[in-house]
Amino acid sequence: MTPPKHPTPPLESGLVVAAHGRHFCLQETPNFTAPLIHALTRGKRNDYACGDRVAFRRIAADEAVIEGLEPRTTLLYRADTVREKLIAANVDLTVIVTAPQPRFSPEVLTRCLVAAESQGIDALIVLNKWDLPERDDALARLMPFARAGYPVITLTAHESVAPLAERLTARHSVLVGQSGMGKSTIVNALVPEAQARTGAISRALNSGRHTTTFTRLYPLRDGWIIDSPGLQRFGLAHVAETALATYFPEFRPFLGQCRFRDCTHDEKTPGCAIAAAVADGAIAAERWQHYRTIRLELRAVRKWR
Repeated sequence: MTPPKHPTPPLESGLVVAAHGRHFCLQETPNFTAPLIHALTRGKRNDYACGDRVAFRRIAADEAVIEGLEPRTTLLYRADTVREKLIAANVDLTVIVTAPQPRFSPEVLTRCLVAAESQGIDALIVLNKWDLPERDDALARLMPFARAGYPVITLTAHESVAPLAERLTARHSVLVGQSGMGKSTIVNALVPEAQARTGAISRALNSGRHTTTFTRLYPLRDGWIIDSPGLQRFGLAHVAETALATYFPEFRPFLGQCRFRDCTHDEKTPGCAIAAAVADGAIAAERWQHYRTIRLELRAVRKWR
């Protein structure tokens, strides 16, 4: 006698609220009241990110297999010549956290901003640990970014995150930054239940040791915020060299004014409007150097590929 066939579970829609390798946590409803679902992917696929909406089928009450991806509006990620690292999907604000100590890298900050610009994601720079004596030096190092048009706010997260919180209402945001900038303190202040929720996610992923290394999403002020692991470098191999200059807001008024249409905006290129703007002080020399460093890197990537 042929055993009865079990019906295929229906496709459901869920939000990725945690990601670590091929392991994901999903939440079924947008109000974050449903239990967490531990989900795996088909084969070796792991190209999903926190903030993604996915289609899944349950294999148990709290376990599922991801079957597909719903259309994204944005995707923040970094890439080198070998691999890509997805950070967050469907975000409309990138919050980049810096601090006086440990000393942040302006070039890494620029790279984060270029990645956001390439996706049309707004950016906000936070200078945390404003109570430290090195704060004035750190703020001075952020002035080229403020001059470029990026908002910069200061705060001391263990005292108050009010200057940041008011900017996150109804936003889908992601926190990024180098290790040691105080992102965890900011998240815990913004989302008081963050530690408990992280523990629940860790149990759903069945891996407590991954608590500090996975990306996770928290509901916040009629939107949500994604906390990502600290980073020390930010590859931009996915950015087109020909578009790079457009991702520097302060360059845009001068684009199209160079003597040569294919100008690379290098110091040796005659008649470069960008170089002239740097000489006049309209563009910060440091930002121009970041652009040139990244452009040469992208050219090398193109040849390698």
